[in-house]
Amino acid sequence: MSGISGGRSGGAGAPGGGAGTQDGARRSSAWFGAEGRNGFIHRSWMRNQGFGPEVFDGRPVIGIASSWSELTPCNAHLRDVAEAVKRGVWEAGGFPLEFPVMSLGEPLMRPTTMLFRNLMAMEVEETIRANPLDGVVLLSGCDKTTPAMLMGAASVGIPALMVTGGPMLNGKFQGRDIGSGTAVWKLTEEARAGRMSEADLAEAEGCMSRSRGHCMTMGTASTMACLAEALGMQLSGGAAIPAVDARRYALAQASGRQAVELVRRDLRPAALLTRAAFENAIRTNAALGGSTNAVVHLLALAGRLGVPLDLDDFDRLAAEVPVLVDLMPSGRFLMEDFFYAGGLPVVLRELDEAGLLHGEALTVSGLTVREETAGARCWNREVIRPAAEPFRPAGEGTVVLRGSLCPDGAVLKVSAASPGLLRHRGQALVFDRIEDYVAAADDPELPVDASTVIVVRNAGPRGYPGFPEVGNPPVPKVLLEAGIEDVVRISDARMSGTGYGTCVLHVAPEAAVGGPLSLVRTGDWIELDVAARRLDLDVDPAELARRTPAQAPAEPAATRGWVKLYTEHVMQADRGADLDFLVGGSGDAVPRHSH
Repeated sequence: MSGISGGRSGGAGAPGGGAGTQDGARRSSAWFGAEGRNGFIHRSWMRNQGFGPEVFDGRPVIGIASSWSELTPCNAHLRDVAEAVKRGVWEAGGFPLEFPVMSLGEPLMRPTTMLFRNLMAMEVEETIRANPLDGVVLLSGCDKTTPAMLMGAASVGIPALMVTGGPMLNGKFQGRDIGSGTAVWKLTEEARAGRMSEADLAEAEGCMSRSRGHCMTMGTASTMACLAEALGMQLSGGAAIPAVDARRYALAQASGRQAVELVRRDLRPAALLTRAAFENAIRTNAALGGSTNAVVHLLALAGRLGVPLDLDDFDRLAAEVPVLVDLMPSGRFLMEDFFYAGGLPVVLRELDEAGLLHGEALTVSGLTVREETAGARCWNREVIRPAAEPFRPAGEGTVVLRGSLCPDGAVLKVSAASPGLLRHRGQALVFDRIEDYVAAADDPELPVDASTVIVVRNAGPRGYPGFPEVGNPPVPKVLLEAGIEDVVRISDARMSGTGYGTCVLHVAPEAAVGGPLSLVRTGDWIELDVAARRLDLDVDPAELARRTPAQAPAEPAATRGWVKLYTEHVMQADRGADLDFLVGGSGDAVPRHSH
């Protein structure tokens, strides 16, 4: 874990002078090196914070973009992480300046944080571009904060690296480990089925989230932290360190030092976030049994950089990758155990030695992935398995389905599904809104059995709007009471990375734009065949042609603000659900001054 010990430098930087102005000076010199009235204003107002004139001597100015917020519990400790980053920047001769950006917290924000991922990315991008920054350290943690920051920074293109906040310690409840999110689904289902008391459920609340940090399962937060490292944007070993471990702060300090080095060598995101890096991230996600949400985030990030990436790449590249990590929700262990076992460097080394990784891909340390992970050792083979003896065989990560019900694709996480349902034919029970299904789920007269296919629609990027994590709706109570814990569920929504079940997600096109999902009626036969990568609506085409797309109950159309802009410009799930006018980057050109 070289990043913790000092952020070595080894590879060649990106060509060009993008971290500076056209005359080769550092970008910040357009502010702090200016003469006359403009320079006076820029320097004088900064000095009211107690900075001496020596900080304006041309040294690299490093922004620290912090998504700290007490409304985002997973990121509520990032002010302390920022202080460690500042130490490293000062050590390396830089000038650190911390600034806040929008924060997206899964536990509290409504209607869904995904509605705001693109808005946060825009804020990160515009804040970086508008200010005298030569490089930036991105502090994230909760699910959408990591991809939003990467998207925004990539669109500007100045040297950048990420420091994620780290996972919580393992949850401990009644003598056993419980994992954030995954335990929520399991314990609340137990309570609904009458197998757990309300008192025990209340006790579990304080036992699950018992330290600083993000979810400690391999949910979306942990997945995206690991993929930031696999992409080369986080120092090696950084993703898995628990938030309360002193080594998290040592990593942050090393990241501050390395940010200065990135500016001096002009090593920028475009040199790291190549097609090879994205292929590494997709295969890493498969080896981790990672979140299905990684699909939409990686597609969106690739779009910002102009890197060719499409939905089928996720299936093709992951098909030959075994699941190496035994972590919830697919397995038994948690992120604390993963870190003690050796963390992501071990996984990357296993993949590289198996010929499943581009080991020559460059990282923010200046070294290649292969150089960074050459000395990685596994300390617990129960948690991280060797590629020759995997936790699950190849093809049990996220797969991409096609068919008459999802012509533009859908995804399913095989490792979280029930094996007996991976090939299934059943009749649909259709709900136009997730709220309608939740209201009916406890009805003892609900017409369902083990073969029923539950369809929930109008929960896609435009339909909700915002693409919420409702794709794993609760199993009907009448089935839980009969001992049936899983049924096939199909939606145009997403699923929490901590969730599980035989859930077909991200159906595209979504129902709200007239996709085939809008034509399904209760009683229709649906056929799922994961091995064949098929999802089909078994209804006569002539009958479908006579149907009118079902509409969700009318909601007032957004007439102003972000939601109006979002609904008018959001792309479908198979395009990463970014806004159409944000594809590509705008660069780091210094804006005109107004003084």
